[in-house]
Amino acid sequence: MARPDLSTDGSQTQDSSDRQLVSPLKLVPHPVVLDEQARRAKHLQLRIADWITAYAGSMNFVYLHIVLFTVWMLFFESKPWPTLTLAVSLEAIFLSTFVMIGQNRQAEFQQAKADHDFTEQELELKTNTQLTREIHTLTAELHRRLIGDPAPGRTGGTAPGRKAQ
Repeated sequence: MARPDLSTDGSQTQDSSDRQLVSPLKLVPHPVVLDEQARRAKHLQLRIADWITAYAGSMNFVYLHIVLFTVWMLFFESKPWPTLTLAVSLEAIFLSTFVMIGQNRQAEFQQAKADHDFTEQELELKTNTQLTREIHTLTAELHRRLIGDPAPGRTGGTAPGRKAQ
């Protein structure tokens, strides 16, 4: 059996005669993402708004409107299409409302994510500061024991075996 090697992209490969082994990374979703998904799943109104926003942002929505407007203008109403204008204006009002709802929810999500990240970074900073202090204390103690420096807190002493000049 051939020995696996790492390719330039980080995935494992074997000899060129074997197929490439791909080990996909399993990314853990951000906790705020999980909270937001759970919150959206609880509310029917949010699920409907998500569905409408997703559909209105698709090319199928555009194609459907091209067909509907063409059929309407050619077969149902004479120029200047007053009913079609009313329908399109009302649709624009509702769609812009859904866009604003989506933007507000996205802003709330981004703020919650930023707050969570800030809290995590502060915790990491405190942990790293504490570890740095402990490493400094241990290093000073090792230095004192191995080199024979005076006890911590005292300055100006001489090392054993040396004369003060």
